[in-house]
Parts: sequence; structure tokens; C-alpha cells
Amino acid sequence: MNIVILLGAPGSGKGTVAGKLAADNANLKHVSSGDLLRGAVAKGTEAGLEAKGYMESGNLVPDALIARMIKDVVAETTGDVTMLLDGFPRNLAQAEILEEMGAPIKSAVLIDVPDEIIQDRIAGRRTCPKCKAGYHVKNLPPKVEGVCDNCGSELTIRKDDNPETVKDRLVVYHRQTEPLIEFYKAKGCLKTVDGMTGVDSVAAEFLKVM
Repeated sequence: MNIVILLGAPGSGKGTVAGKLAADNANLKHVSSGDLLRGAVAKGTEAGLEAKGYMESGNLVPDALIARMIKDVVAETTGDVTMLLDGFPRNLAQAEILEEMGAPIKSAVLIDVPDEIIQDRIAGRRTCPKCKAGYHVKNLPPKVEGVCDNCGSELTIRKDDNPETVKDRLVVYHRQTEPLIEFYKAKGCLKTVDGMTGVDSVAAEFLKVM
């Protein structure tokens, strides 16, 4: 089992690309820290219940707690599988924790997209509240406008996808997450993909460099 870390600003297409690659390749596993966290809470696991307490009180879930969830997934993933780790590490502290875990990191791949394009992209994102499928009004539209292809539910706009929130998220990204680019470059495992092309092209290039 190997790990490939996905890097890039919110809205760069990390989740979309990882989801497509995992769907098309049986030996790739997409692991989103956000989905992992929500899943642990929904299942009522020990880590999930602990995380729920932080979330309900409006506090950030500690790095070490999220790392425990990642460690559990790493431990249960065996065989010739490459885990596409999306959303973790989010900062240098989390990167250090991942190093201390002894996780077999194969590479870190940056999907590079300028901020102004990010803002336009996020404004067009739509999500299915039932099956969590993601769409975009221009780049990845559903077959029927406003309706999920998979389950027929009405698509929604996430609260954190409004313009002002997006600007705040980009500020946080540049301050906390962007330093990971130099961190993995120094380790000689950073790869960069141009995120300005279509999803299929980005996915193909990602698969090539990872």
C-alpha cells in the first residue's frame, strides 16, 4: 500500500479528480478527510464521538484526532492499493504527524490553479445532499439541470461556497496549507499538474506523474 497526497487550493479539483481516478482504477482508493470525519461521526466510532464534541462546540477537530482516523484507514488498507489522500495533511503539523506514523508516502501531487479561476469554479459548484455526488454548472453539469444523476435529488450549494467564504478559505489555504508545497519539494517527492485543463486531462496527467 502506498499513499499519494493531493495538494491544491479549495476548488482546484482534488476531490473530483481523485474520485474519477478511484472509480476508473480498482487499485486506487480516494480518502477524503472531510468524508472520513463525517463518516466516523455518523457511525459513532470512538474517534467520531470525540470529534463530534469538538464540532458541536464550534471548535476545530485536533490534528492528532484526524490523524487517528487516517491511521485506522491506513491500517485496514492492504494489498496493491494506492491511497489518494485528499484534505490531509492540511498544515505542516499534520504533515509531521503523517511522517511520524511511518505512512508509505509515494508522492505529493499539486493541482495548480490560479486564485481567480478558483473563485469562479467554486461559485458554480453543486452538491447532492443525499449521495454527496459533486457537480459544476459549467465544467461537470448534471444531465438534468439541478438534479443529481445518481439518485435524482435536488442539488444544493454548500454554505462555504459563497464568494466571501471562498476568499476567506483561500487566505487560510495560502497561510496554512501552501507551505506543504515546499515541504514535499524539499523531500523530492512533489509533482505538479496543470489544473486548468478539463477533468479528464487533469486526471490523466495526475495518473502519469503520481
